[in-house]
Amino acid sequence: MSRKLKNSMPATKKTRSEKNAPTHAEIALRAYEIFLERGSAPGEALQDWMQAEREVLEKYSKPRGKVGPRLVAA
Repeated sequence: MSRKLKNSMPATKKTRSEKNAPTHAEIALRAYEIFLERGSAPGEALQDWMQAEREVLEKYSKPRGKVGPRLVAA
């Protein structure tokens, strides 16, 4: 791709939800970990994937970096 064409392409920015969305690779890795935890028994790939998707989405839905109120002992 020529430099001129490359520089003329619009930059795409990710939306807030895309930044906080799990990637296919993250879900696949977790599904593989679940498969291994089950003893590598075949036949449950869809269930492993769905569980992985739930777990990873839950991880991404938790707020990050925000500190709640601190409890002070009286």
